[in-house]
Amino acid sequence: MSTSKISFEDFLRLPPDNHGYELNEGELLVTPSPTPYHNTVCYRLRRALTDFVAAHRLGAVVHENDFRLAANTVRQPDVAFLAADRIKDLDIHTSPIDGAPTLAIEVISPANSALDMIRKVHQYLNAGCRAVWVVYPPMNLIAVHDSRGSYEVTDVLEESKIFAGRKFTISLAQIFDEDLSKP
Repeated sequence: MSTSKISFEDFLRLPPDNHGYELNEGELLVTPSPTPYHNTVCYRLRRALTDFVAAHRLGAVVHENDFRLAANTVRQPDVAFLAADRIKDLDIHTSPIDGAPTLAIEVISPANSALDMIRKVHQYLNAGCRAVWVVYPPMNLIAVHDSRGSYEVTDVLEESKIFAGRKFTISLAQIFDEDLSKP
């Protein structure tokens, strides 16, 4: 991952290409393309969450969208949930989205450092994100961070607090299956 300092205005002028750009307190971060397994894990989470959110009309699920968390901080979670009350005033044709998603999901890859991931979690939560799920495929676990603290899930993830009392449930075995031909 390479870095350099730029302003938010300069960030907005970056040309679109195949790199994932993030702005970390004025520092431009350029991340390499993810692996097929990383993308499969993201897809499985996004699909399960999208089906659940759509079935209960809870809002919207997006992936790889920029969120402006602070004046010089723009992050791009792998998957994000925006609650219905969060999207009612959202301009769907503008990027970055101003403010935090309701839920940010980050899937760890070899390019991620522990320090950067801790910083991201704090940036999301400080900007108003209600929960951050950090997904660790090599360890088959998800670390959940919210206002109550942090805890790890290694079997079945269940969450209702951020989904208006509706219980979202997903098996981690399904998410972390290395057979890429399985949806």
